[in-house]
Amino acid sequence: MSGLARKFLISLALLAAGCAAPLPEKEKAWMGGRFAEMQRIGEAEVTDLRTANTAKLYYLCLAYTKLKRYDKLFPCIDQLERNVARGDKNIKDWDAYEKASPGGAAAAKFGMAMNLGTTEIDATPTLHLMRAEAMIDLGDHDAAIEQSGRASQWKGPFGMEIAERTFRYYALGYMGVAYALKGDRANALKAAQTMEGISECWPPAFPIPCQGTEKYTGLAKIHVALGDFAKALDVIQRHDFNAGGLFGALTGSETDAPWWGWLQLPKQFLLNKGLLETGRIKEAKEGYDKLLKLPQTRDNGEIHWLILYDRGRIAIKEGNAREAIEFFRQAIEVIERQRATINTEASKIGFVGSKQSVYRDLISALFGERRHAEAFEYVERAKSRALVDMLAAKQDFSIATGNAAQVRALLAMATTAEAEARVQLDEKADVSRRRDTASRAKKQLGEQAPELASLVSVSHLSTDEIRARIPADEVLIEYYRDGDELIAFVVTSQDLRAVRLDGRNLETDILEFRAALTEVKSPAHLEVSKRLYGRLIAPLEGMLARPNLLIVAHGALHYLPFNALHGGRGYLVERHRIRMLPSASVLKYLRSSRPGKAAGMLAFGNPDLGDPRLELRHAEAEAVAVSGTVPKSRALVRSQATETAFKRFGQGFAYLHIASHGEFDPDQPLRSALRLAKDAENDGALTIGELYSLRLDADLVTLSACETGLGKISNGDDMVGLTRGFLYAGSGSIVASLWKVDDLATAHLMTRFYAHLAQGDRREALRAAQLETRSKYPHPFYWAAFQLTGNAR
Repeated sequence: MSGLARKFLISLALLAAGCAAPLPEKEKAWMGGRFAEMQRIGEAEVTDLRTANTAKLYYLCLAYTKLKRYDKLFPCIDQLERNVARGDKNIKDWDAYEKASPGGAAAAKFGMAMNLGTTEIDATPTLHLMRAEAMIDLGDHDAAIEQSGRASQWKGPFGMEIAERTFRYYALGYMGVAYALKGDRANALKAAQTMEGISECWPPAFPIPCQGTEKYTGLAKIHVALGDFAKALDVIQRHDFNAGGLFGALTGSETDAPWWGWLQLPKQFLLNKGLLETGRIKEAKEGYDKLLKLPQTRDNGEIHWLILYDRGRIAIKEGNAREAIEFFRQAIEVIERQRATINTEASKIGFVGSKQSVYRDLISALFGERRHAEAFEYVERAKSRALVDMLAAKQDFSIATGNAAQVRALLAMATTAEAEARVQLDEKADVSRRRDTASRAKKQLGEQAPELASLVSVSHLSTDEIRARIPADEVLIEYYRDGDELIAFVVTSQDLRAVRLDGRNLETDILEFRAALTEVKSPAHLEVSKRLYGRLIAPLEGMLARPNLLIVAHGALHYLPFNALHGGRGYLVERHRIRMLPSASVLKYLRSSRPGKAAGMLAFGNPDLGDPRLELRHAEAEAVAVSGTVPKSRALVRSQATETAFKRFGQGFAYLHIASHGEFDPDQPLRSALRLAKDAENDGALTIGELYSLRLDADLVTLSACETGLGKISNGDDMVGLTRGFLYAGSGSIVASLWKVDDLATAHLMTRFYAHLAQGDRREALRAAQLETRSKYPHPFYWAAFQLTGNAR
């Protein structure tokens, strides 16, 4: 026997002796994939993150990673990183080993020291891997690639070569998936090829595939992310090493064996995923059903909702829509439990973006079963959450009613209790207690600050509640779109009907229309305007007998000027008064004018932005003119039109009129802003994030001459616009533009709008002003940009 082989066998024997020692319960839970148990043990050990050593903290952070407890994960990882930075790197909790078995701990230490030359394992690479996994979940692919790269570069001491390779497998797997999801196929394949070139075992000459599961699972994940399902299936099937089977032969139960939940469960999911996507439906169904029976599956936040979703897809293929609907509902519950623990707006957008297909398929299945009211409620649930999720991350809300300190305490209690109830599913009594706490807090929050409860506690209205809030002379049209799927729900105070429309290439038509609108000397817009009318309005005409329309757009439709759609006999605005809402559930929380509230108008015109190219010559005269139409008004122009003045005086007026530029950021929507003059107190950028912290008492806010971003429509309902910010800040209605408008035509339109406003109906005032402006400036570029959101009267 060679010296190398002899050394290997001795090392193997020592390692086996160490493994035979009784393990701490948290390590058993880790290897078995019982992450909820692992969390309970960890939280009992760690009462204060700041004082916990790495050996205690590491397994707790790992549990949060796998359970997708993002609210707890990032503080845990941050503290772990601080520990590592000051030299506390070891993840082996020898104190826990001593408690489990003093003699066993000594044997384990000796075996590890002889085999690896150390009794410590460095937390550094796993720290980066946990961040990488979370960043993939949250859609921050660049950060995931950066963290994976750092993990792959880790070098351990002599004897840790196997650990180095393991960490490289994980790192390259995450890196490849992140590149694939980012759309960088070449670099994703490069990561896979690099992984392929790393031998499964150290030393390479030995035929025992020591780390095959990590390697081939990582490769399969990359190919799944690339959509190469046949390749993923081939990779998994070529790899026949099964640690669960090996230990299962000893324990009598493969799924109870060490490492099964950690290593084999993800592999089994990928195997069944490959079977499903390559048409082997029966095998995939059997495999998924077995996995759904395992408690480890529920604890694996990465794959639980995916299995439920795929089972729903299988049920659809089998023609069993009712079963599919139940699986889709369960998948959404898992998704929303996880989403409830995310604390930043950007992360929420990224997290939700990759999971919209579950809502789409559930809504489609409900529609197919003619369960239109349920489908509508899920549309509302999905759409209202886009706004709610971003608002829920902020804790500096303006408290318009009630005791501010009590409201903030109730908000914290409701948020914490709800999050805990959503994720702790294995302790029914504890879940019930936490949900009772959340329910009580939400009820009190609704009494103290109903406008805040509506946004934070995710309260979508039922179909009956929405119908009760629709005036008798109004029709609600709510669109829902995902891919080619486009459904219009037509709701009145009496009934609800749903119509499937043609959603193919809708963005192309909208972009073409928007581009044609800039050609002010050409009638080219008419052709595409009629085409869009034929797709979006004509199929509904028989249901639109009432004079007023309330439109809830979705996705690219947010950027469509519905008033300028032409039905062959005229524009839609010629026959209907139109208002918009971000979701129908907002009806409950729109603020209406109250007796004794503020009066007059505060107008801002042509703020001095420090750049002559940004001057709006006619906006200054516009602000002075419109303020003259309302008693007790004030106009601030140029250097007086500051952000500071808006924040200081805005609460004291019924009307706010801002004739200035707007900047829309589709990637970070809370940073979108109105441009006002800067001074020593403020930078002049009134952001949406700041609006959510203001209290305004305005009946109407008019954003004149603002540009919301021509053509930037990719984020759809995951964007929070300026109108939504003003709705929350307290405005009952907002008039805003969809593109950068001509300031001379706008000055005319706004003057006429305020002249008609005295009649009381804001929809009619805007409609009349647009039709009058059209008589002077016929092309819709000049008059169609503005739309009313919020209250009509």
